[in-house]
Amino acid sequence: MTTTTPPLAGTATTSDQPKTTVGRVRKRLNTRAATIVSIVIAVVWTIPTFGLFVSSFRPEDQIKTTGWWTFFTDPQVTLDNYQDVLFGQSASSGQLASYFINSLVITIPSVLFPLAFATLAAYALAWINFRGRDWVYIGIFALQIVPLQMALVPLLRFFSTGVTVGGVTLMPAWQLEDEQRFIQVWFAHTCFALPLAIFLLHNFISQLPTELMEAARVDGATHPKIFRTIVLPLITPAIAAFGIFQFLWVWNDLLVALIFAGGGNETAPLTVRLAELAGTRGNDWQRLTSGAFISILVPLIVFLSLQRYFVRGLLAGSVKG
Repeated sequence: MTTTTPPLAGTATTSDQPKTTVGRVRKRLNTRAATIVSIVIAVVWTIPTFGLFVSSFRPEDQIKTTGWWTFFTDPQVTLDNYQDVLFGQSASSGQLASYFINSLVITIPSVLFPLAFATLAAYALAWINFRGRDWVYIGIFALQIVPLQMALVPLLRFFSTGVTVGGVTLMPAWQLEDEQRFIQVWFAHTCFALPLAIFLLHNFISQLPTELMEAARVDGATHPKIFRTIVLPLITPAIAAFGIFQFLWVWNDLLVALIFAGGGNETAPLTVRLAELAGTRGNDWQRLTSGAFISILVPLIVFLSLQRYFVRGLLAGSVKG
């Protein structure tokens, strides 16, 4: 008769070891060393932002002559930089208040439009059978590799001259006033965001349980009702995750806004004005400290308020029943 010796208390058994690669990687990432490395990376990543914040309250002469770390040995605080960039009266000063509103007017619709179109398209590609569906999905996926810069000239020609085929005008030119050029920016950002948005949301929607959809159809639910009452609540983390990415992209964008919105005060966003704050010779860059910190406040608030949805959207690979 053979007996087995029970393992000593406190010793690890083979059953405690993860059997999959994902489990082993996750266990290594939960060690004390990984935690320390993460904290060090977070601190190093935060130092430039902290230095920007400190410099935004320093006088102009100190910003131009000493580093921001010298603030702790000779602290001098002023709000002149913020007052200058927000409400300055001269053309060379900031006057960021109106540009700040322009950025909000550009960014919010540029996030909502692609999300609305992408959720509908992703649901159709995932759960509605129609001829050529796979080819449409492949085409949308392939559009992600097209550089944004290659689409700027055709899109500008589309806005300025319209679409003409064989002498027949299929789409007239967009005759927009300066204050109406927001429409061009919304259209451009929506077109550039749709391929990635449809691809990401399709991956989430296609992983919803088939039994859930079939049960809804048995109960007599139509596609609009299924989409509204079942799909949208389940993909909220994915929508929030892409919404954050799109918000940060549009808010920090300079190229598209400069081309389609122009540099005028009526439609130009915050990034266009920030590029001009340093002056023609780059000798007024003390305004950039306060101006740049103002520009990151809104993205920071958006990210912190939607952080839990963002993490859930990144980690969600399937729906647990």
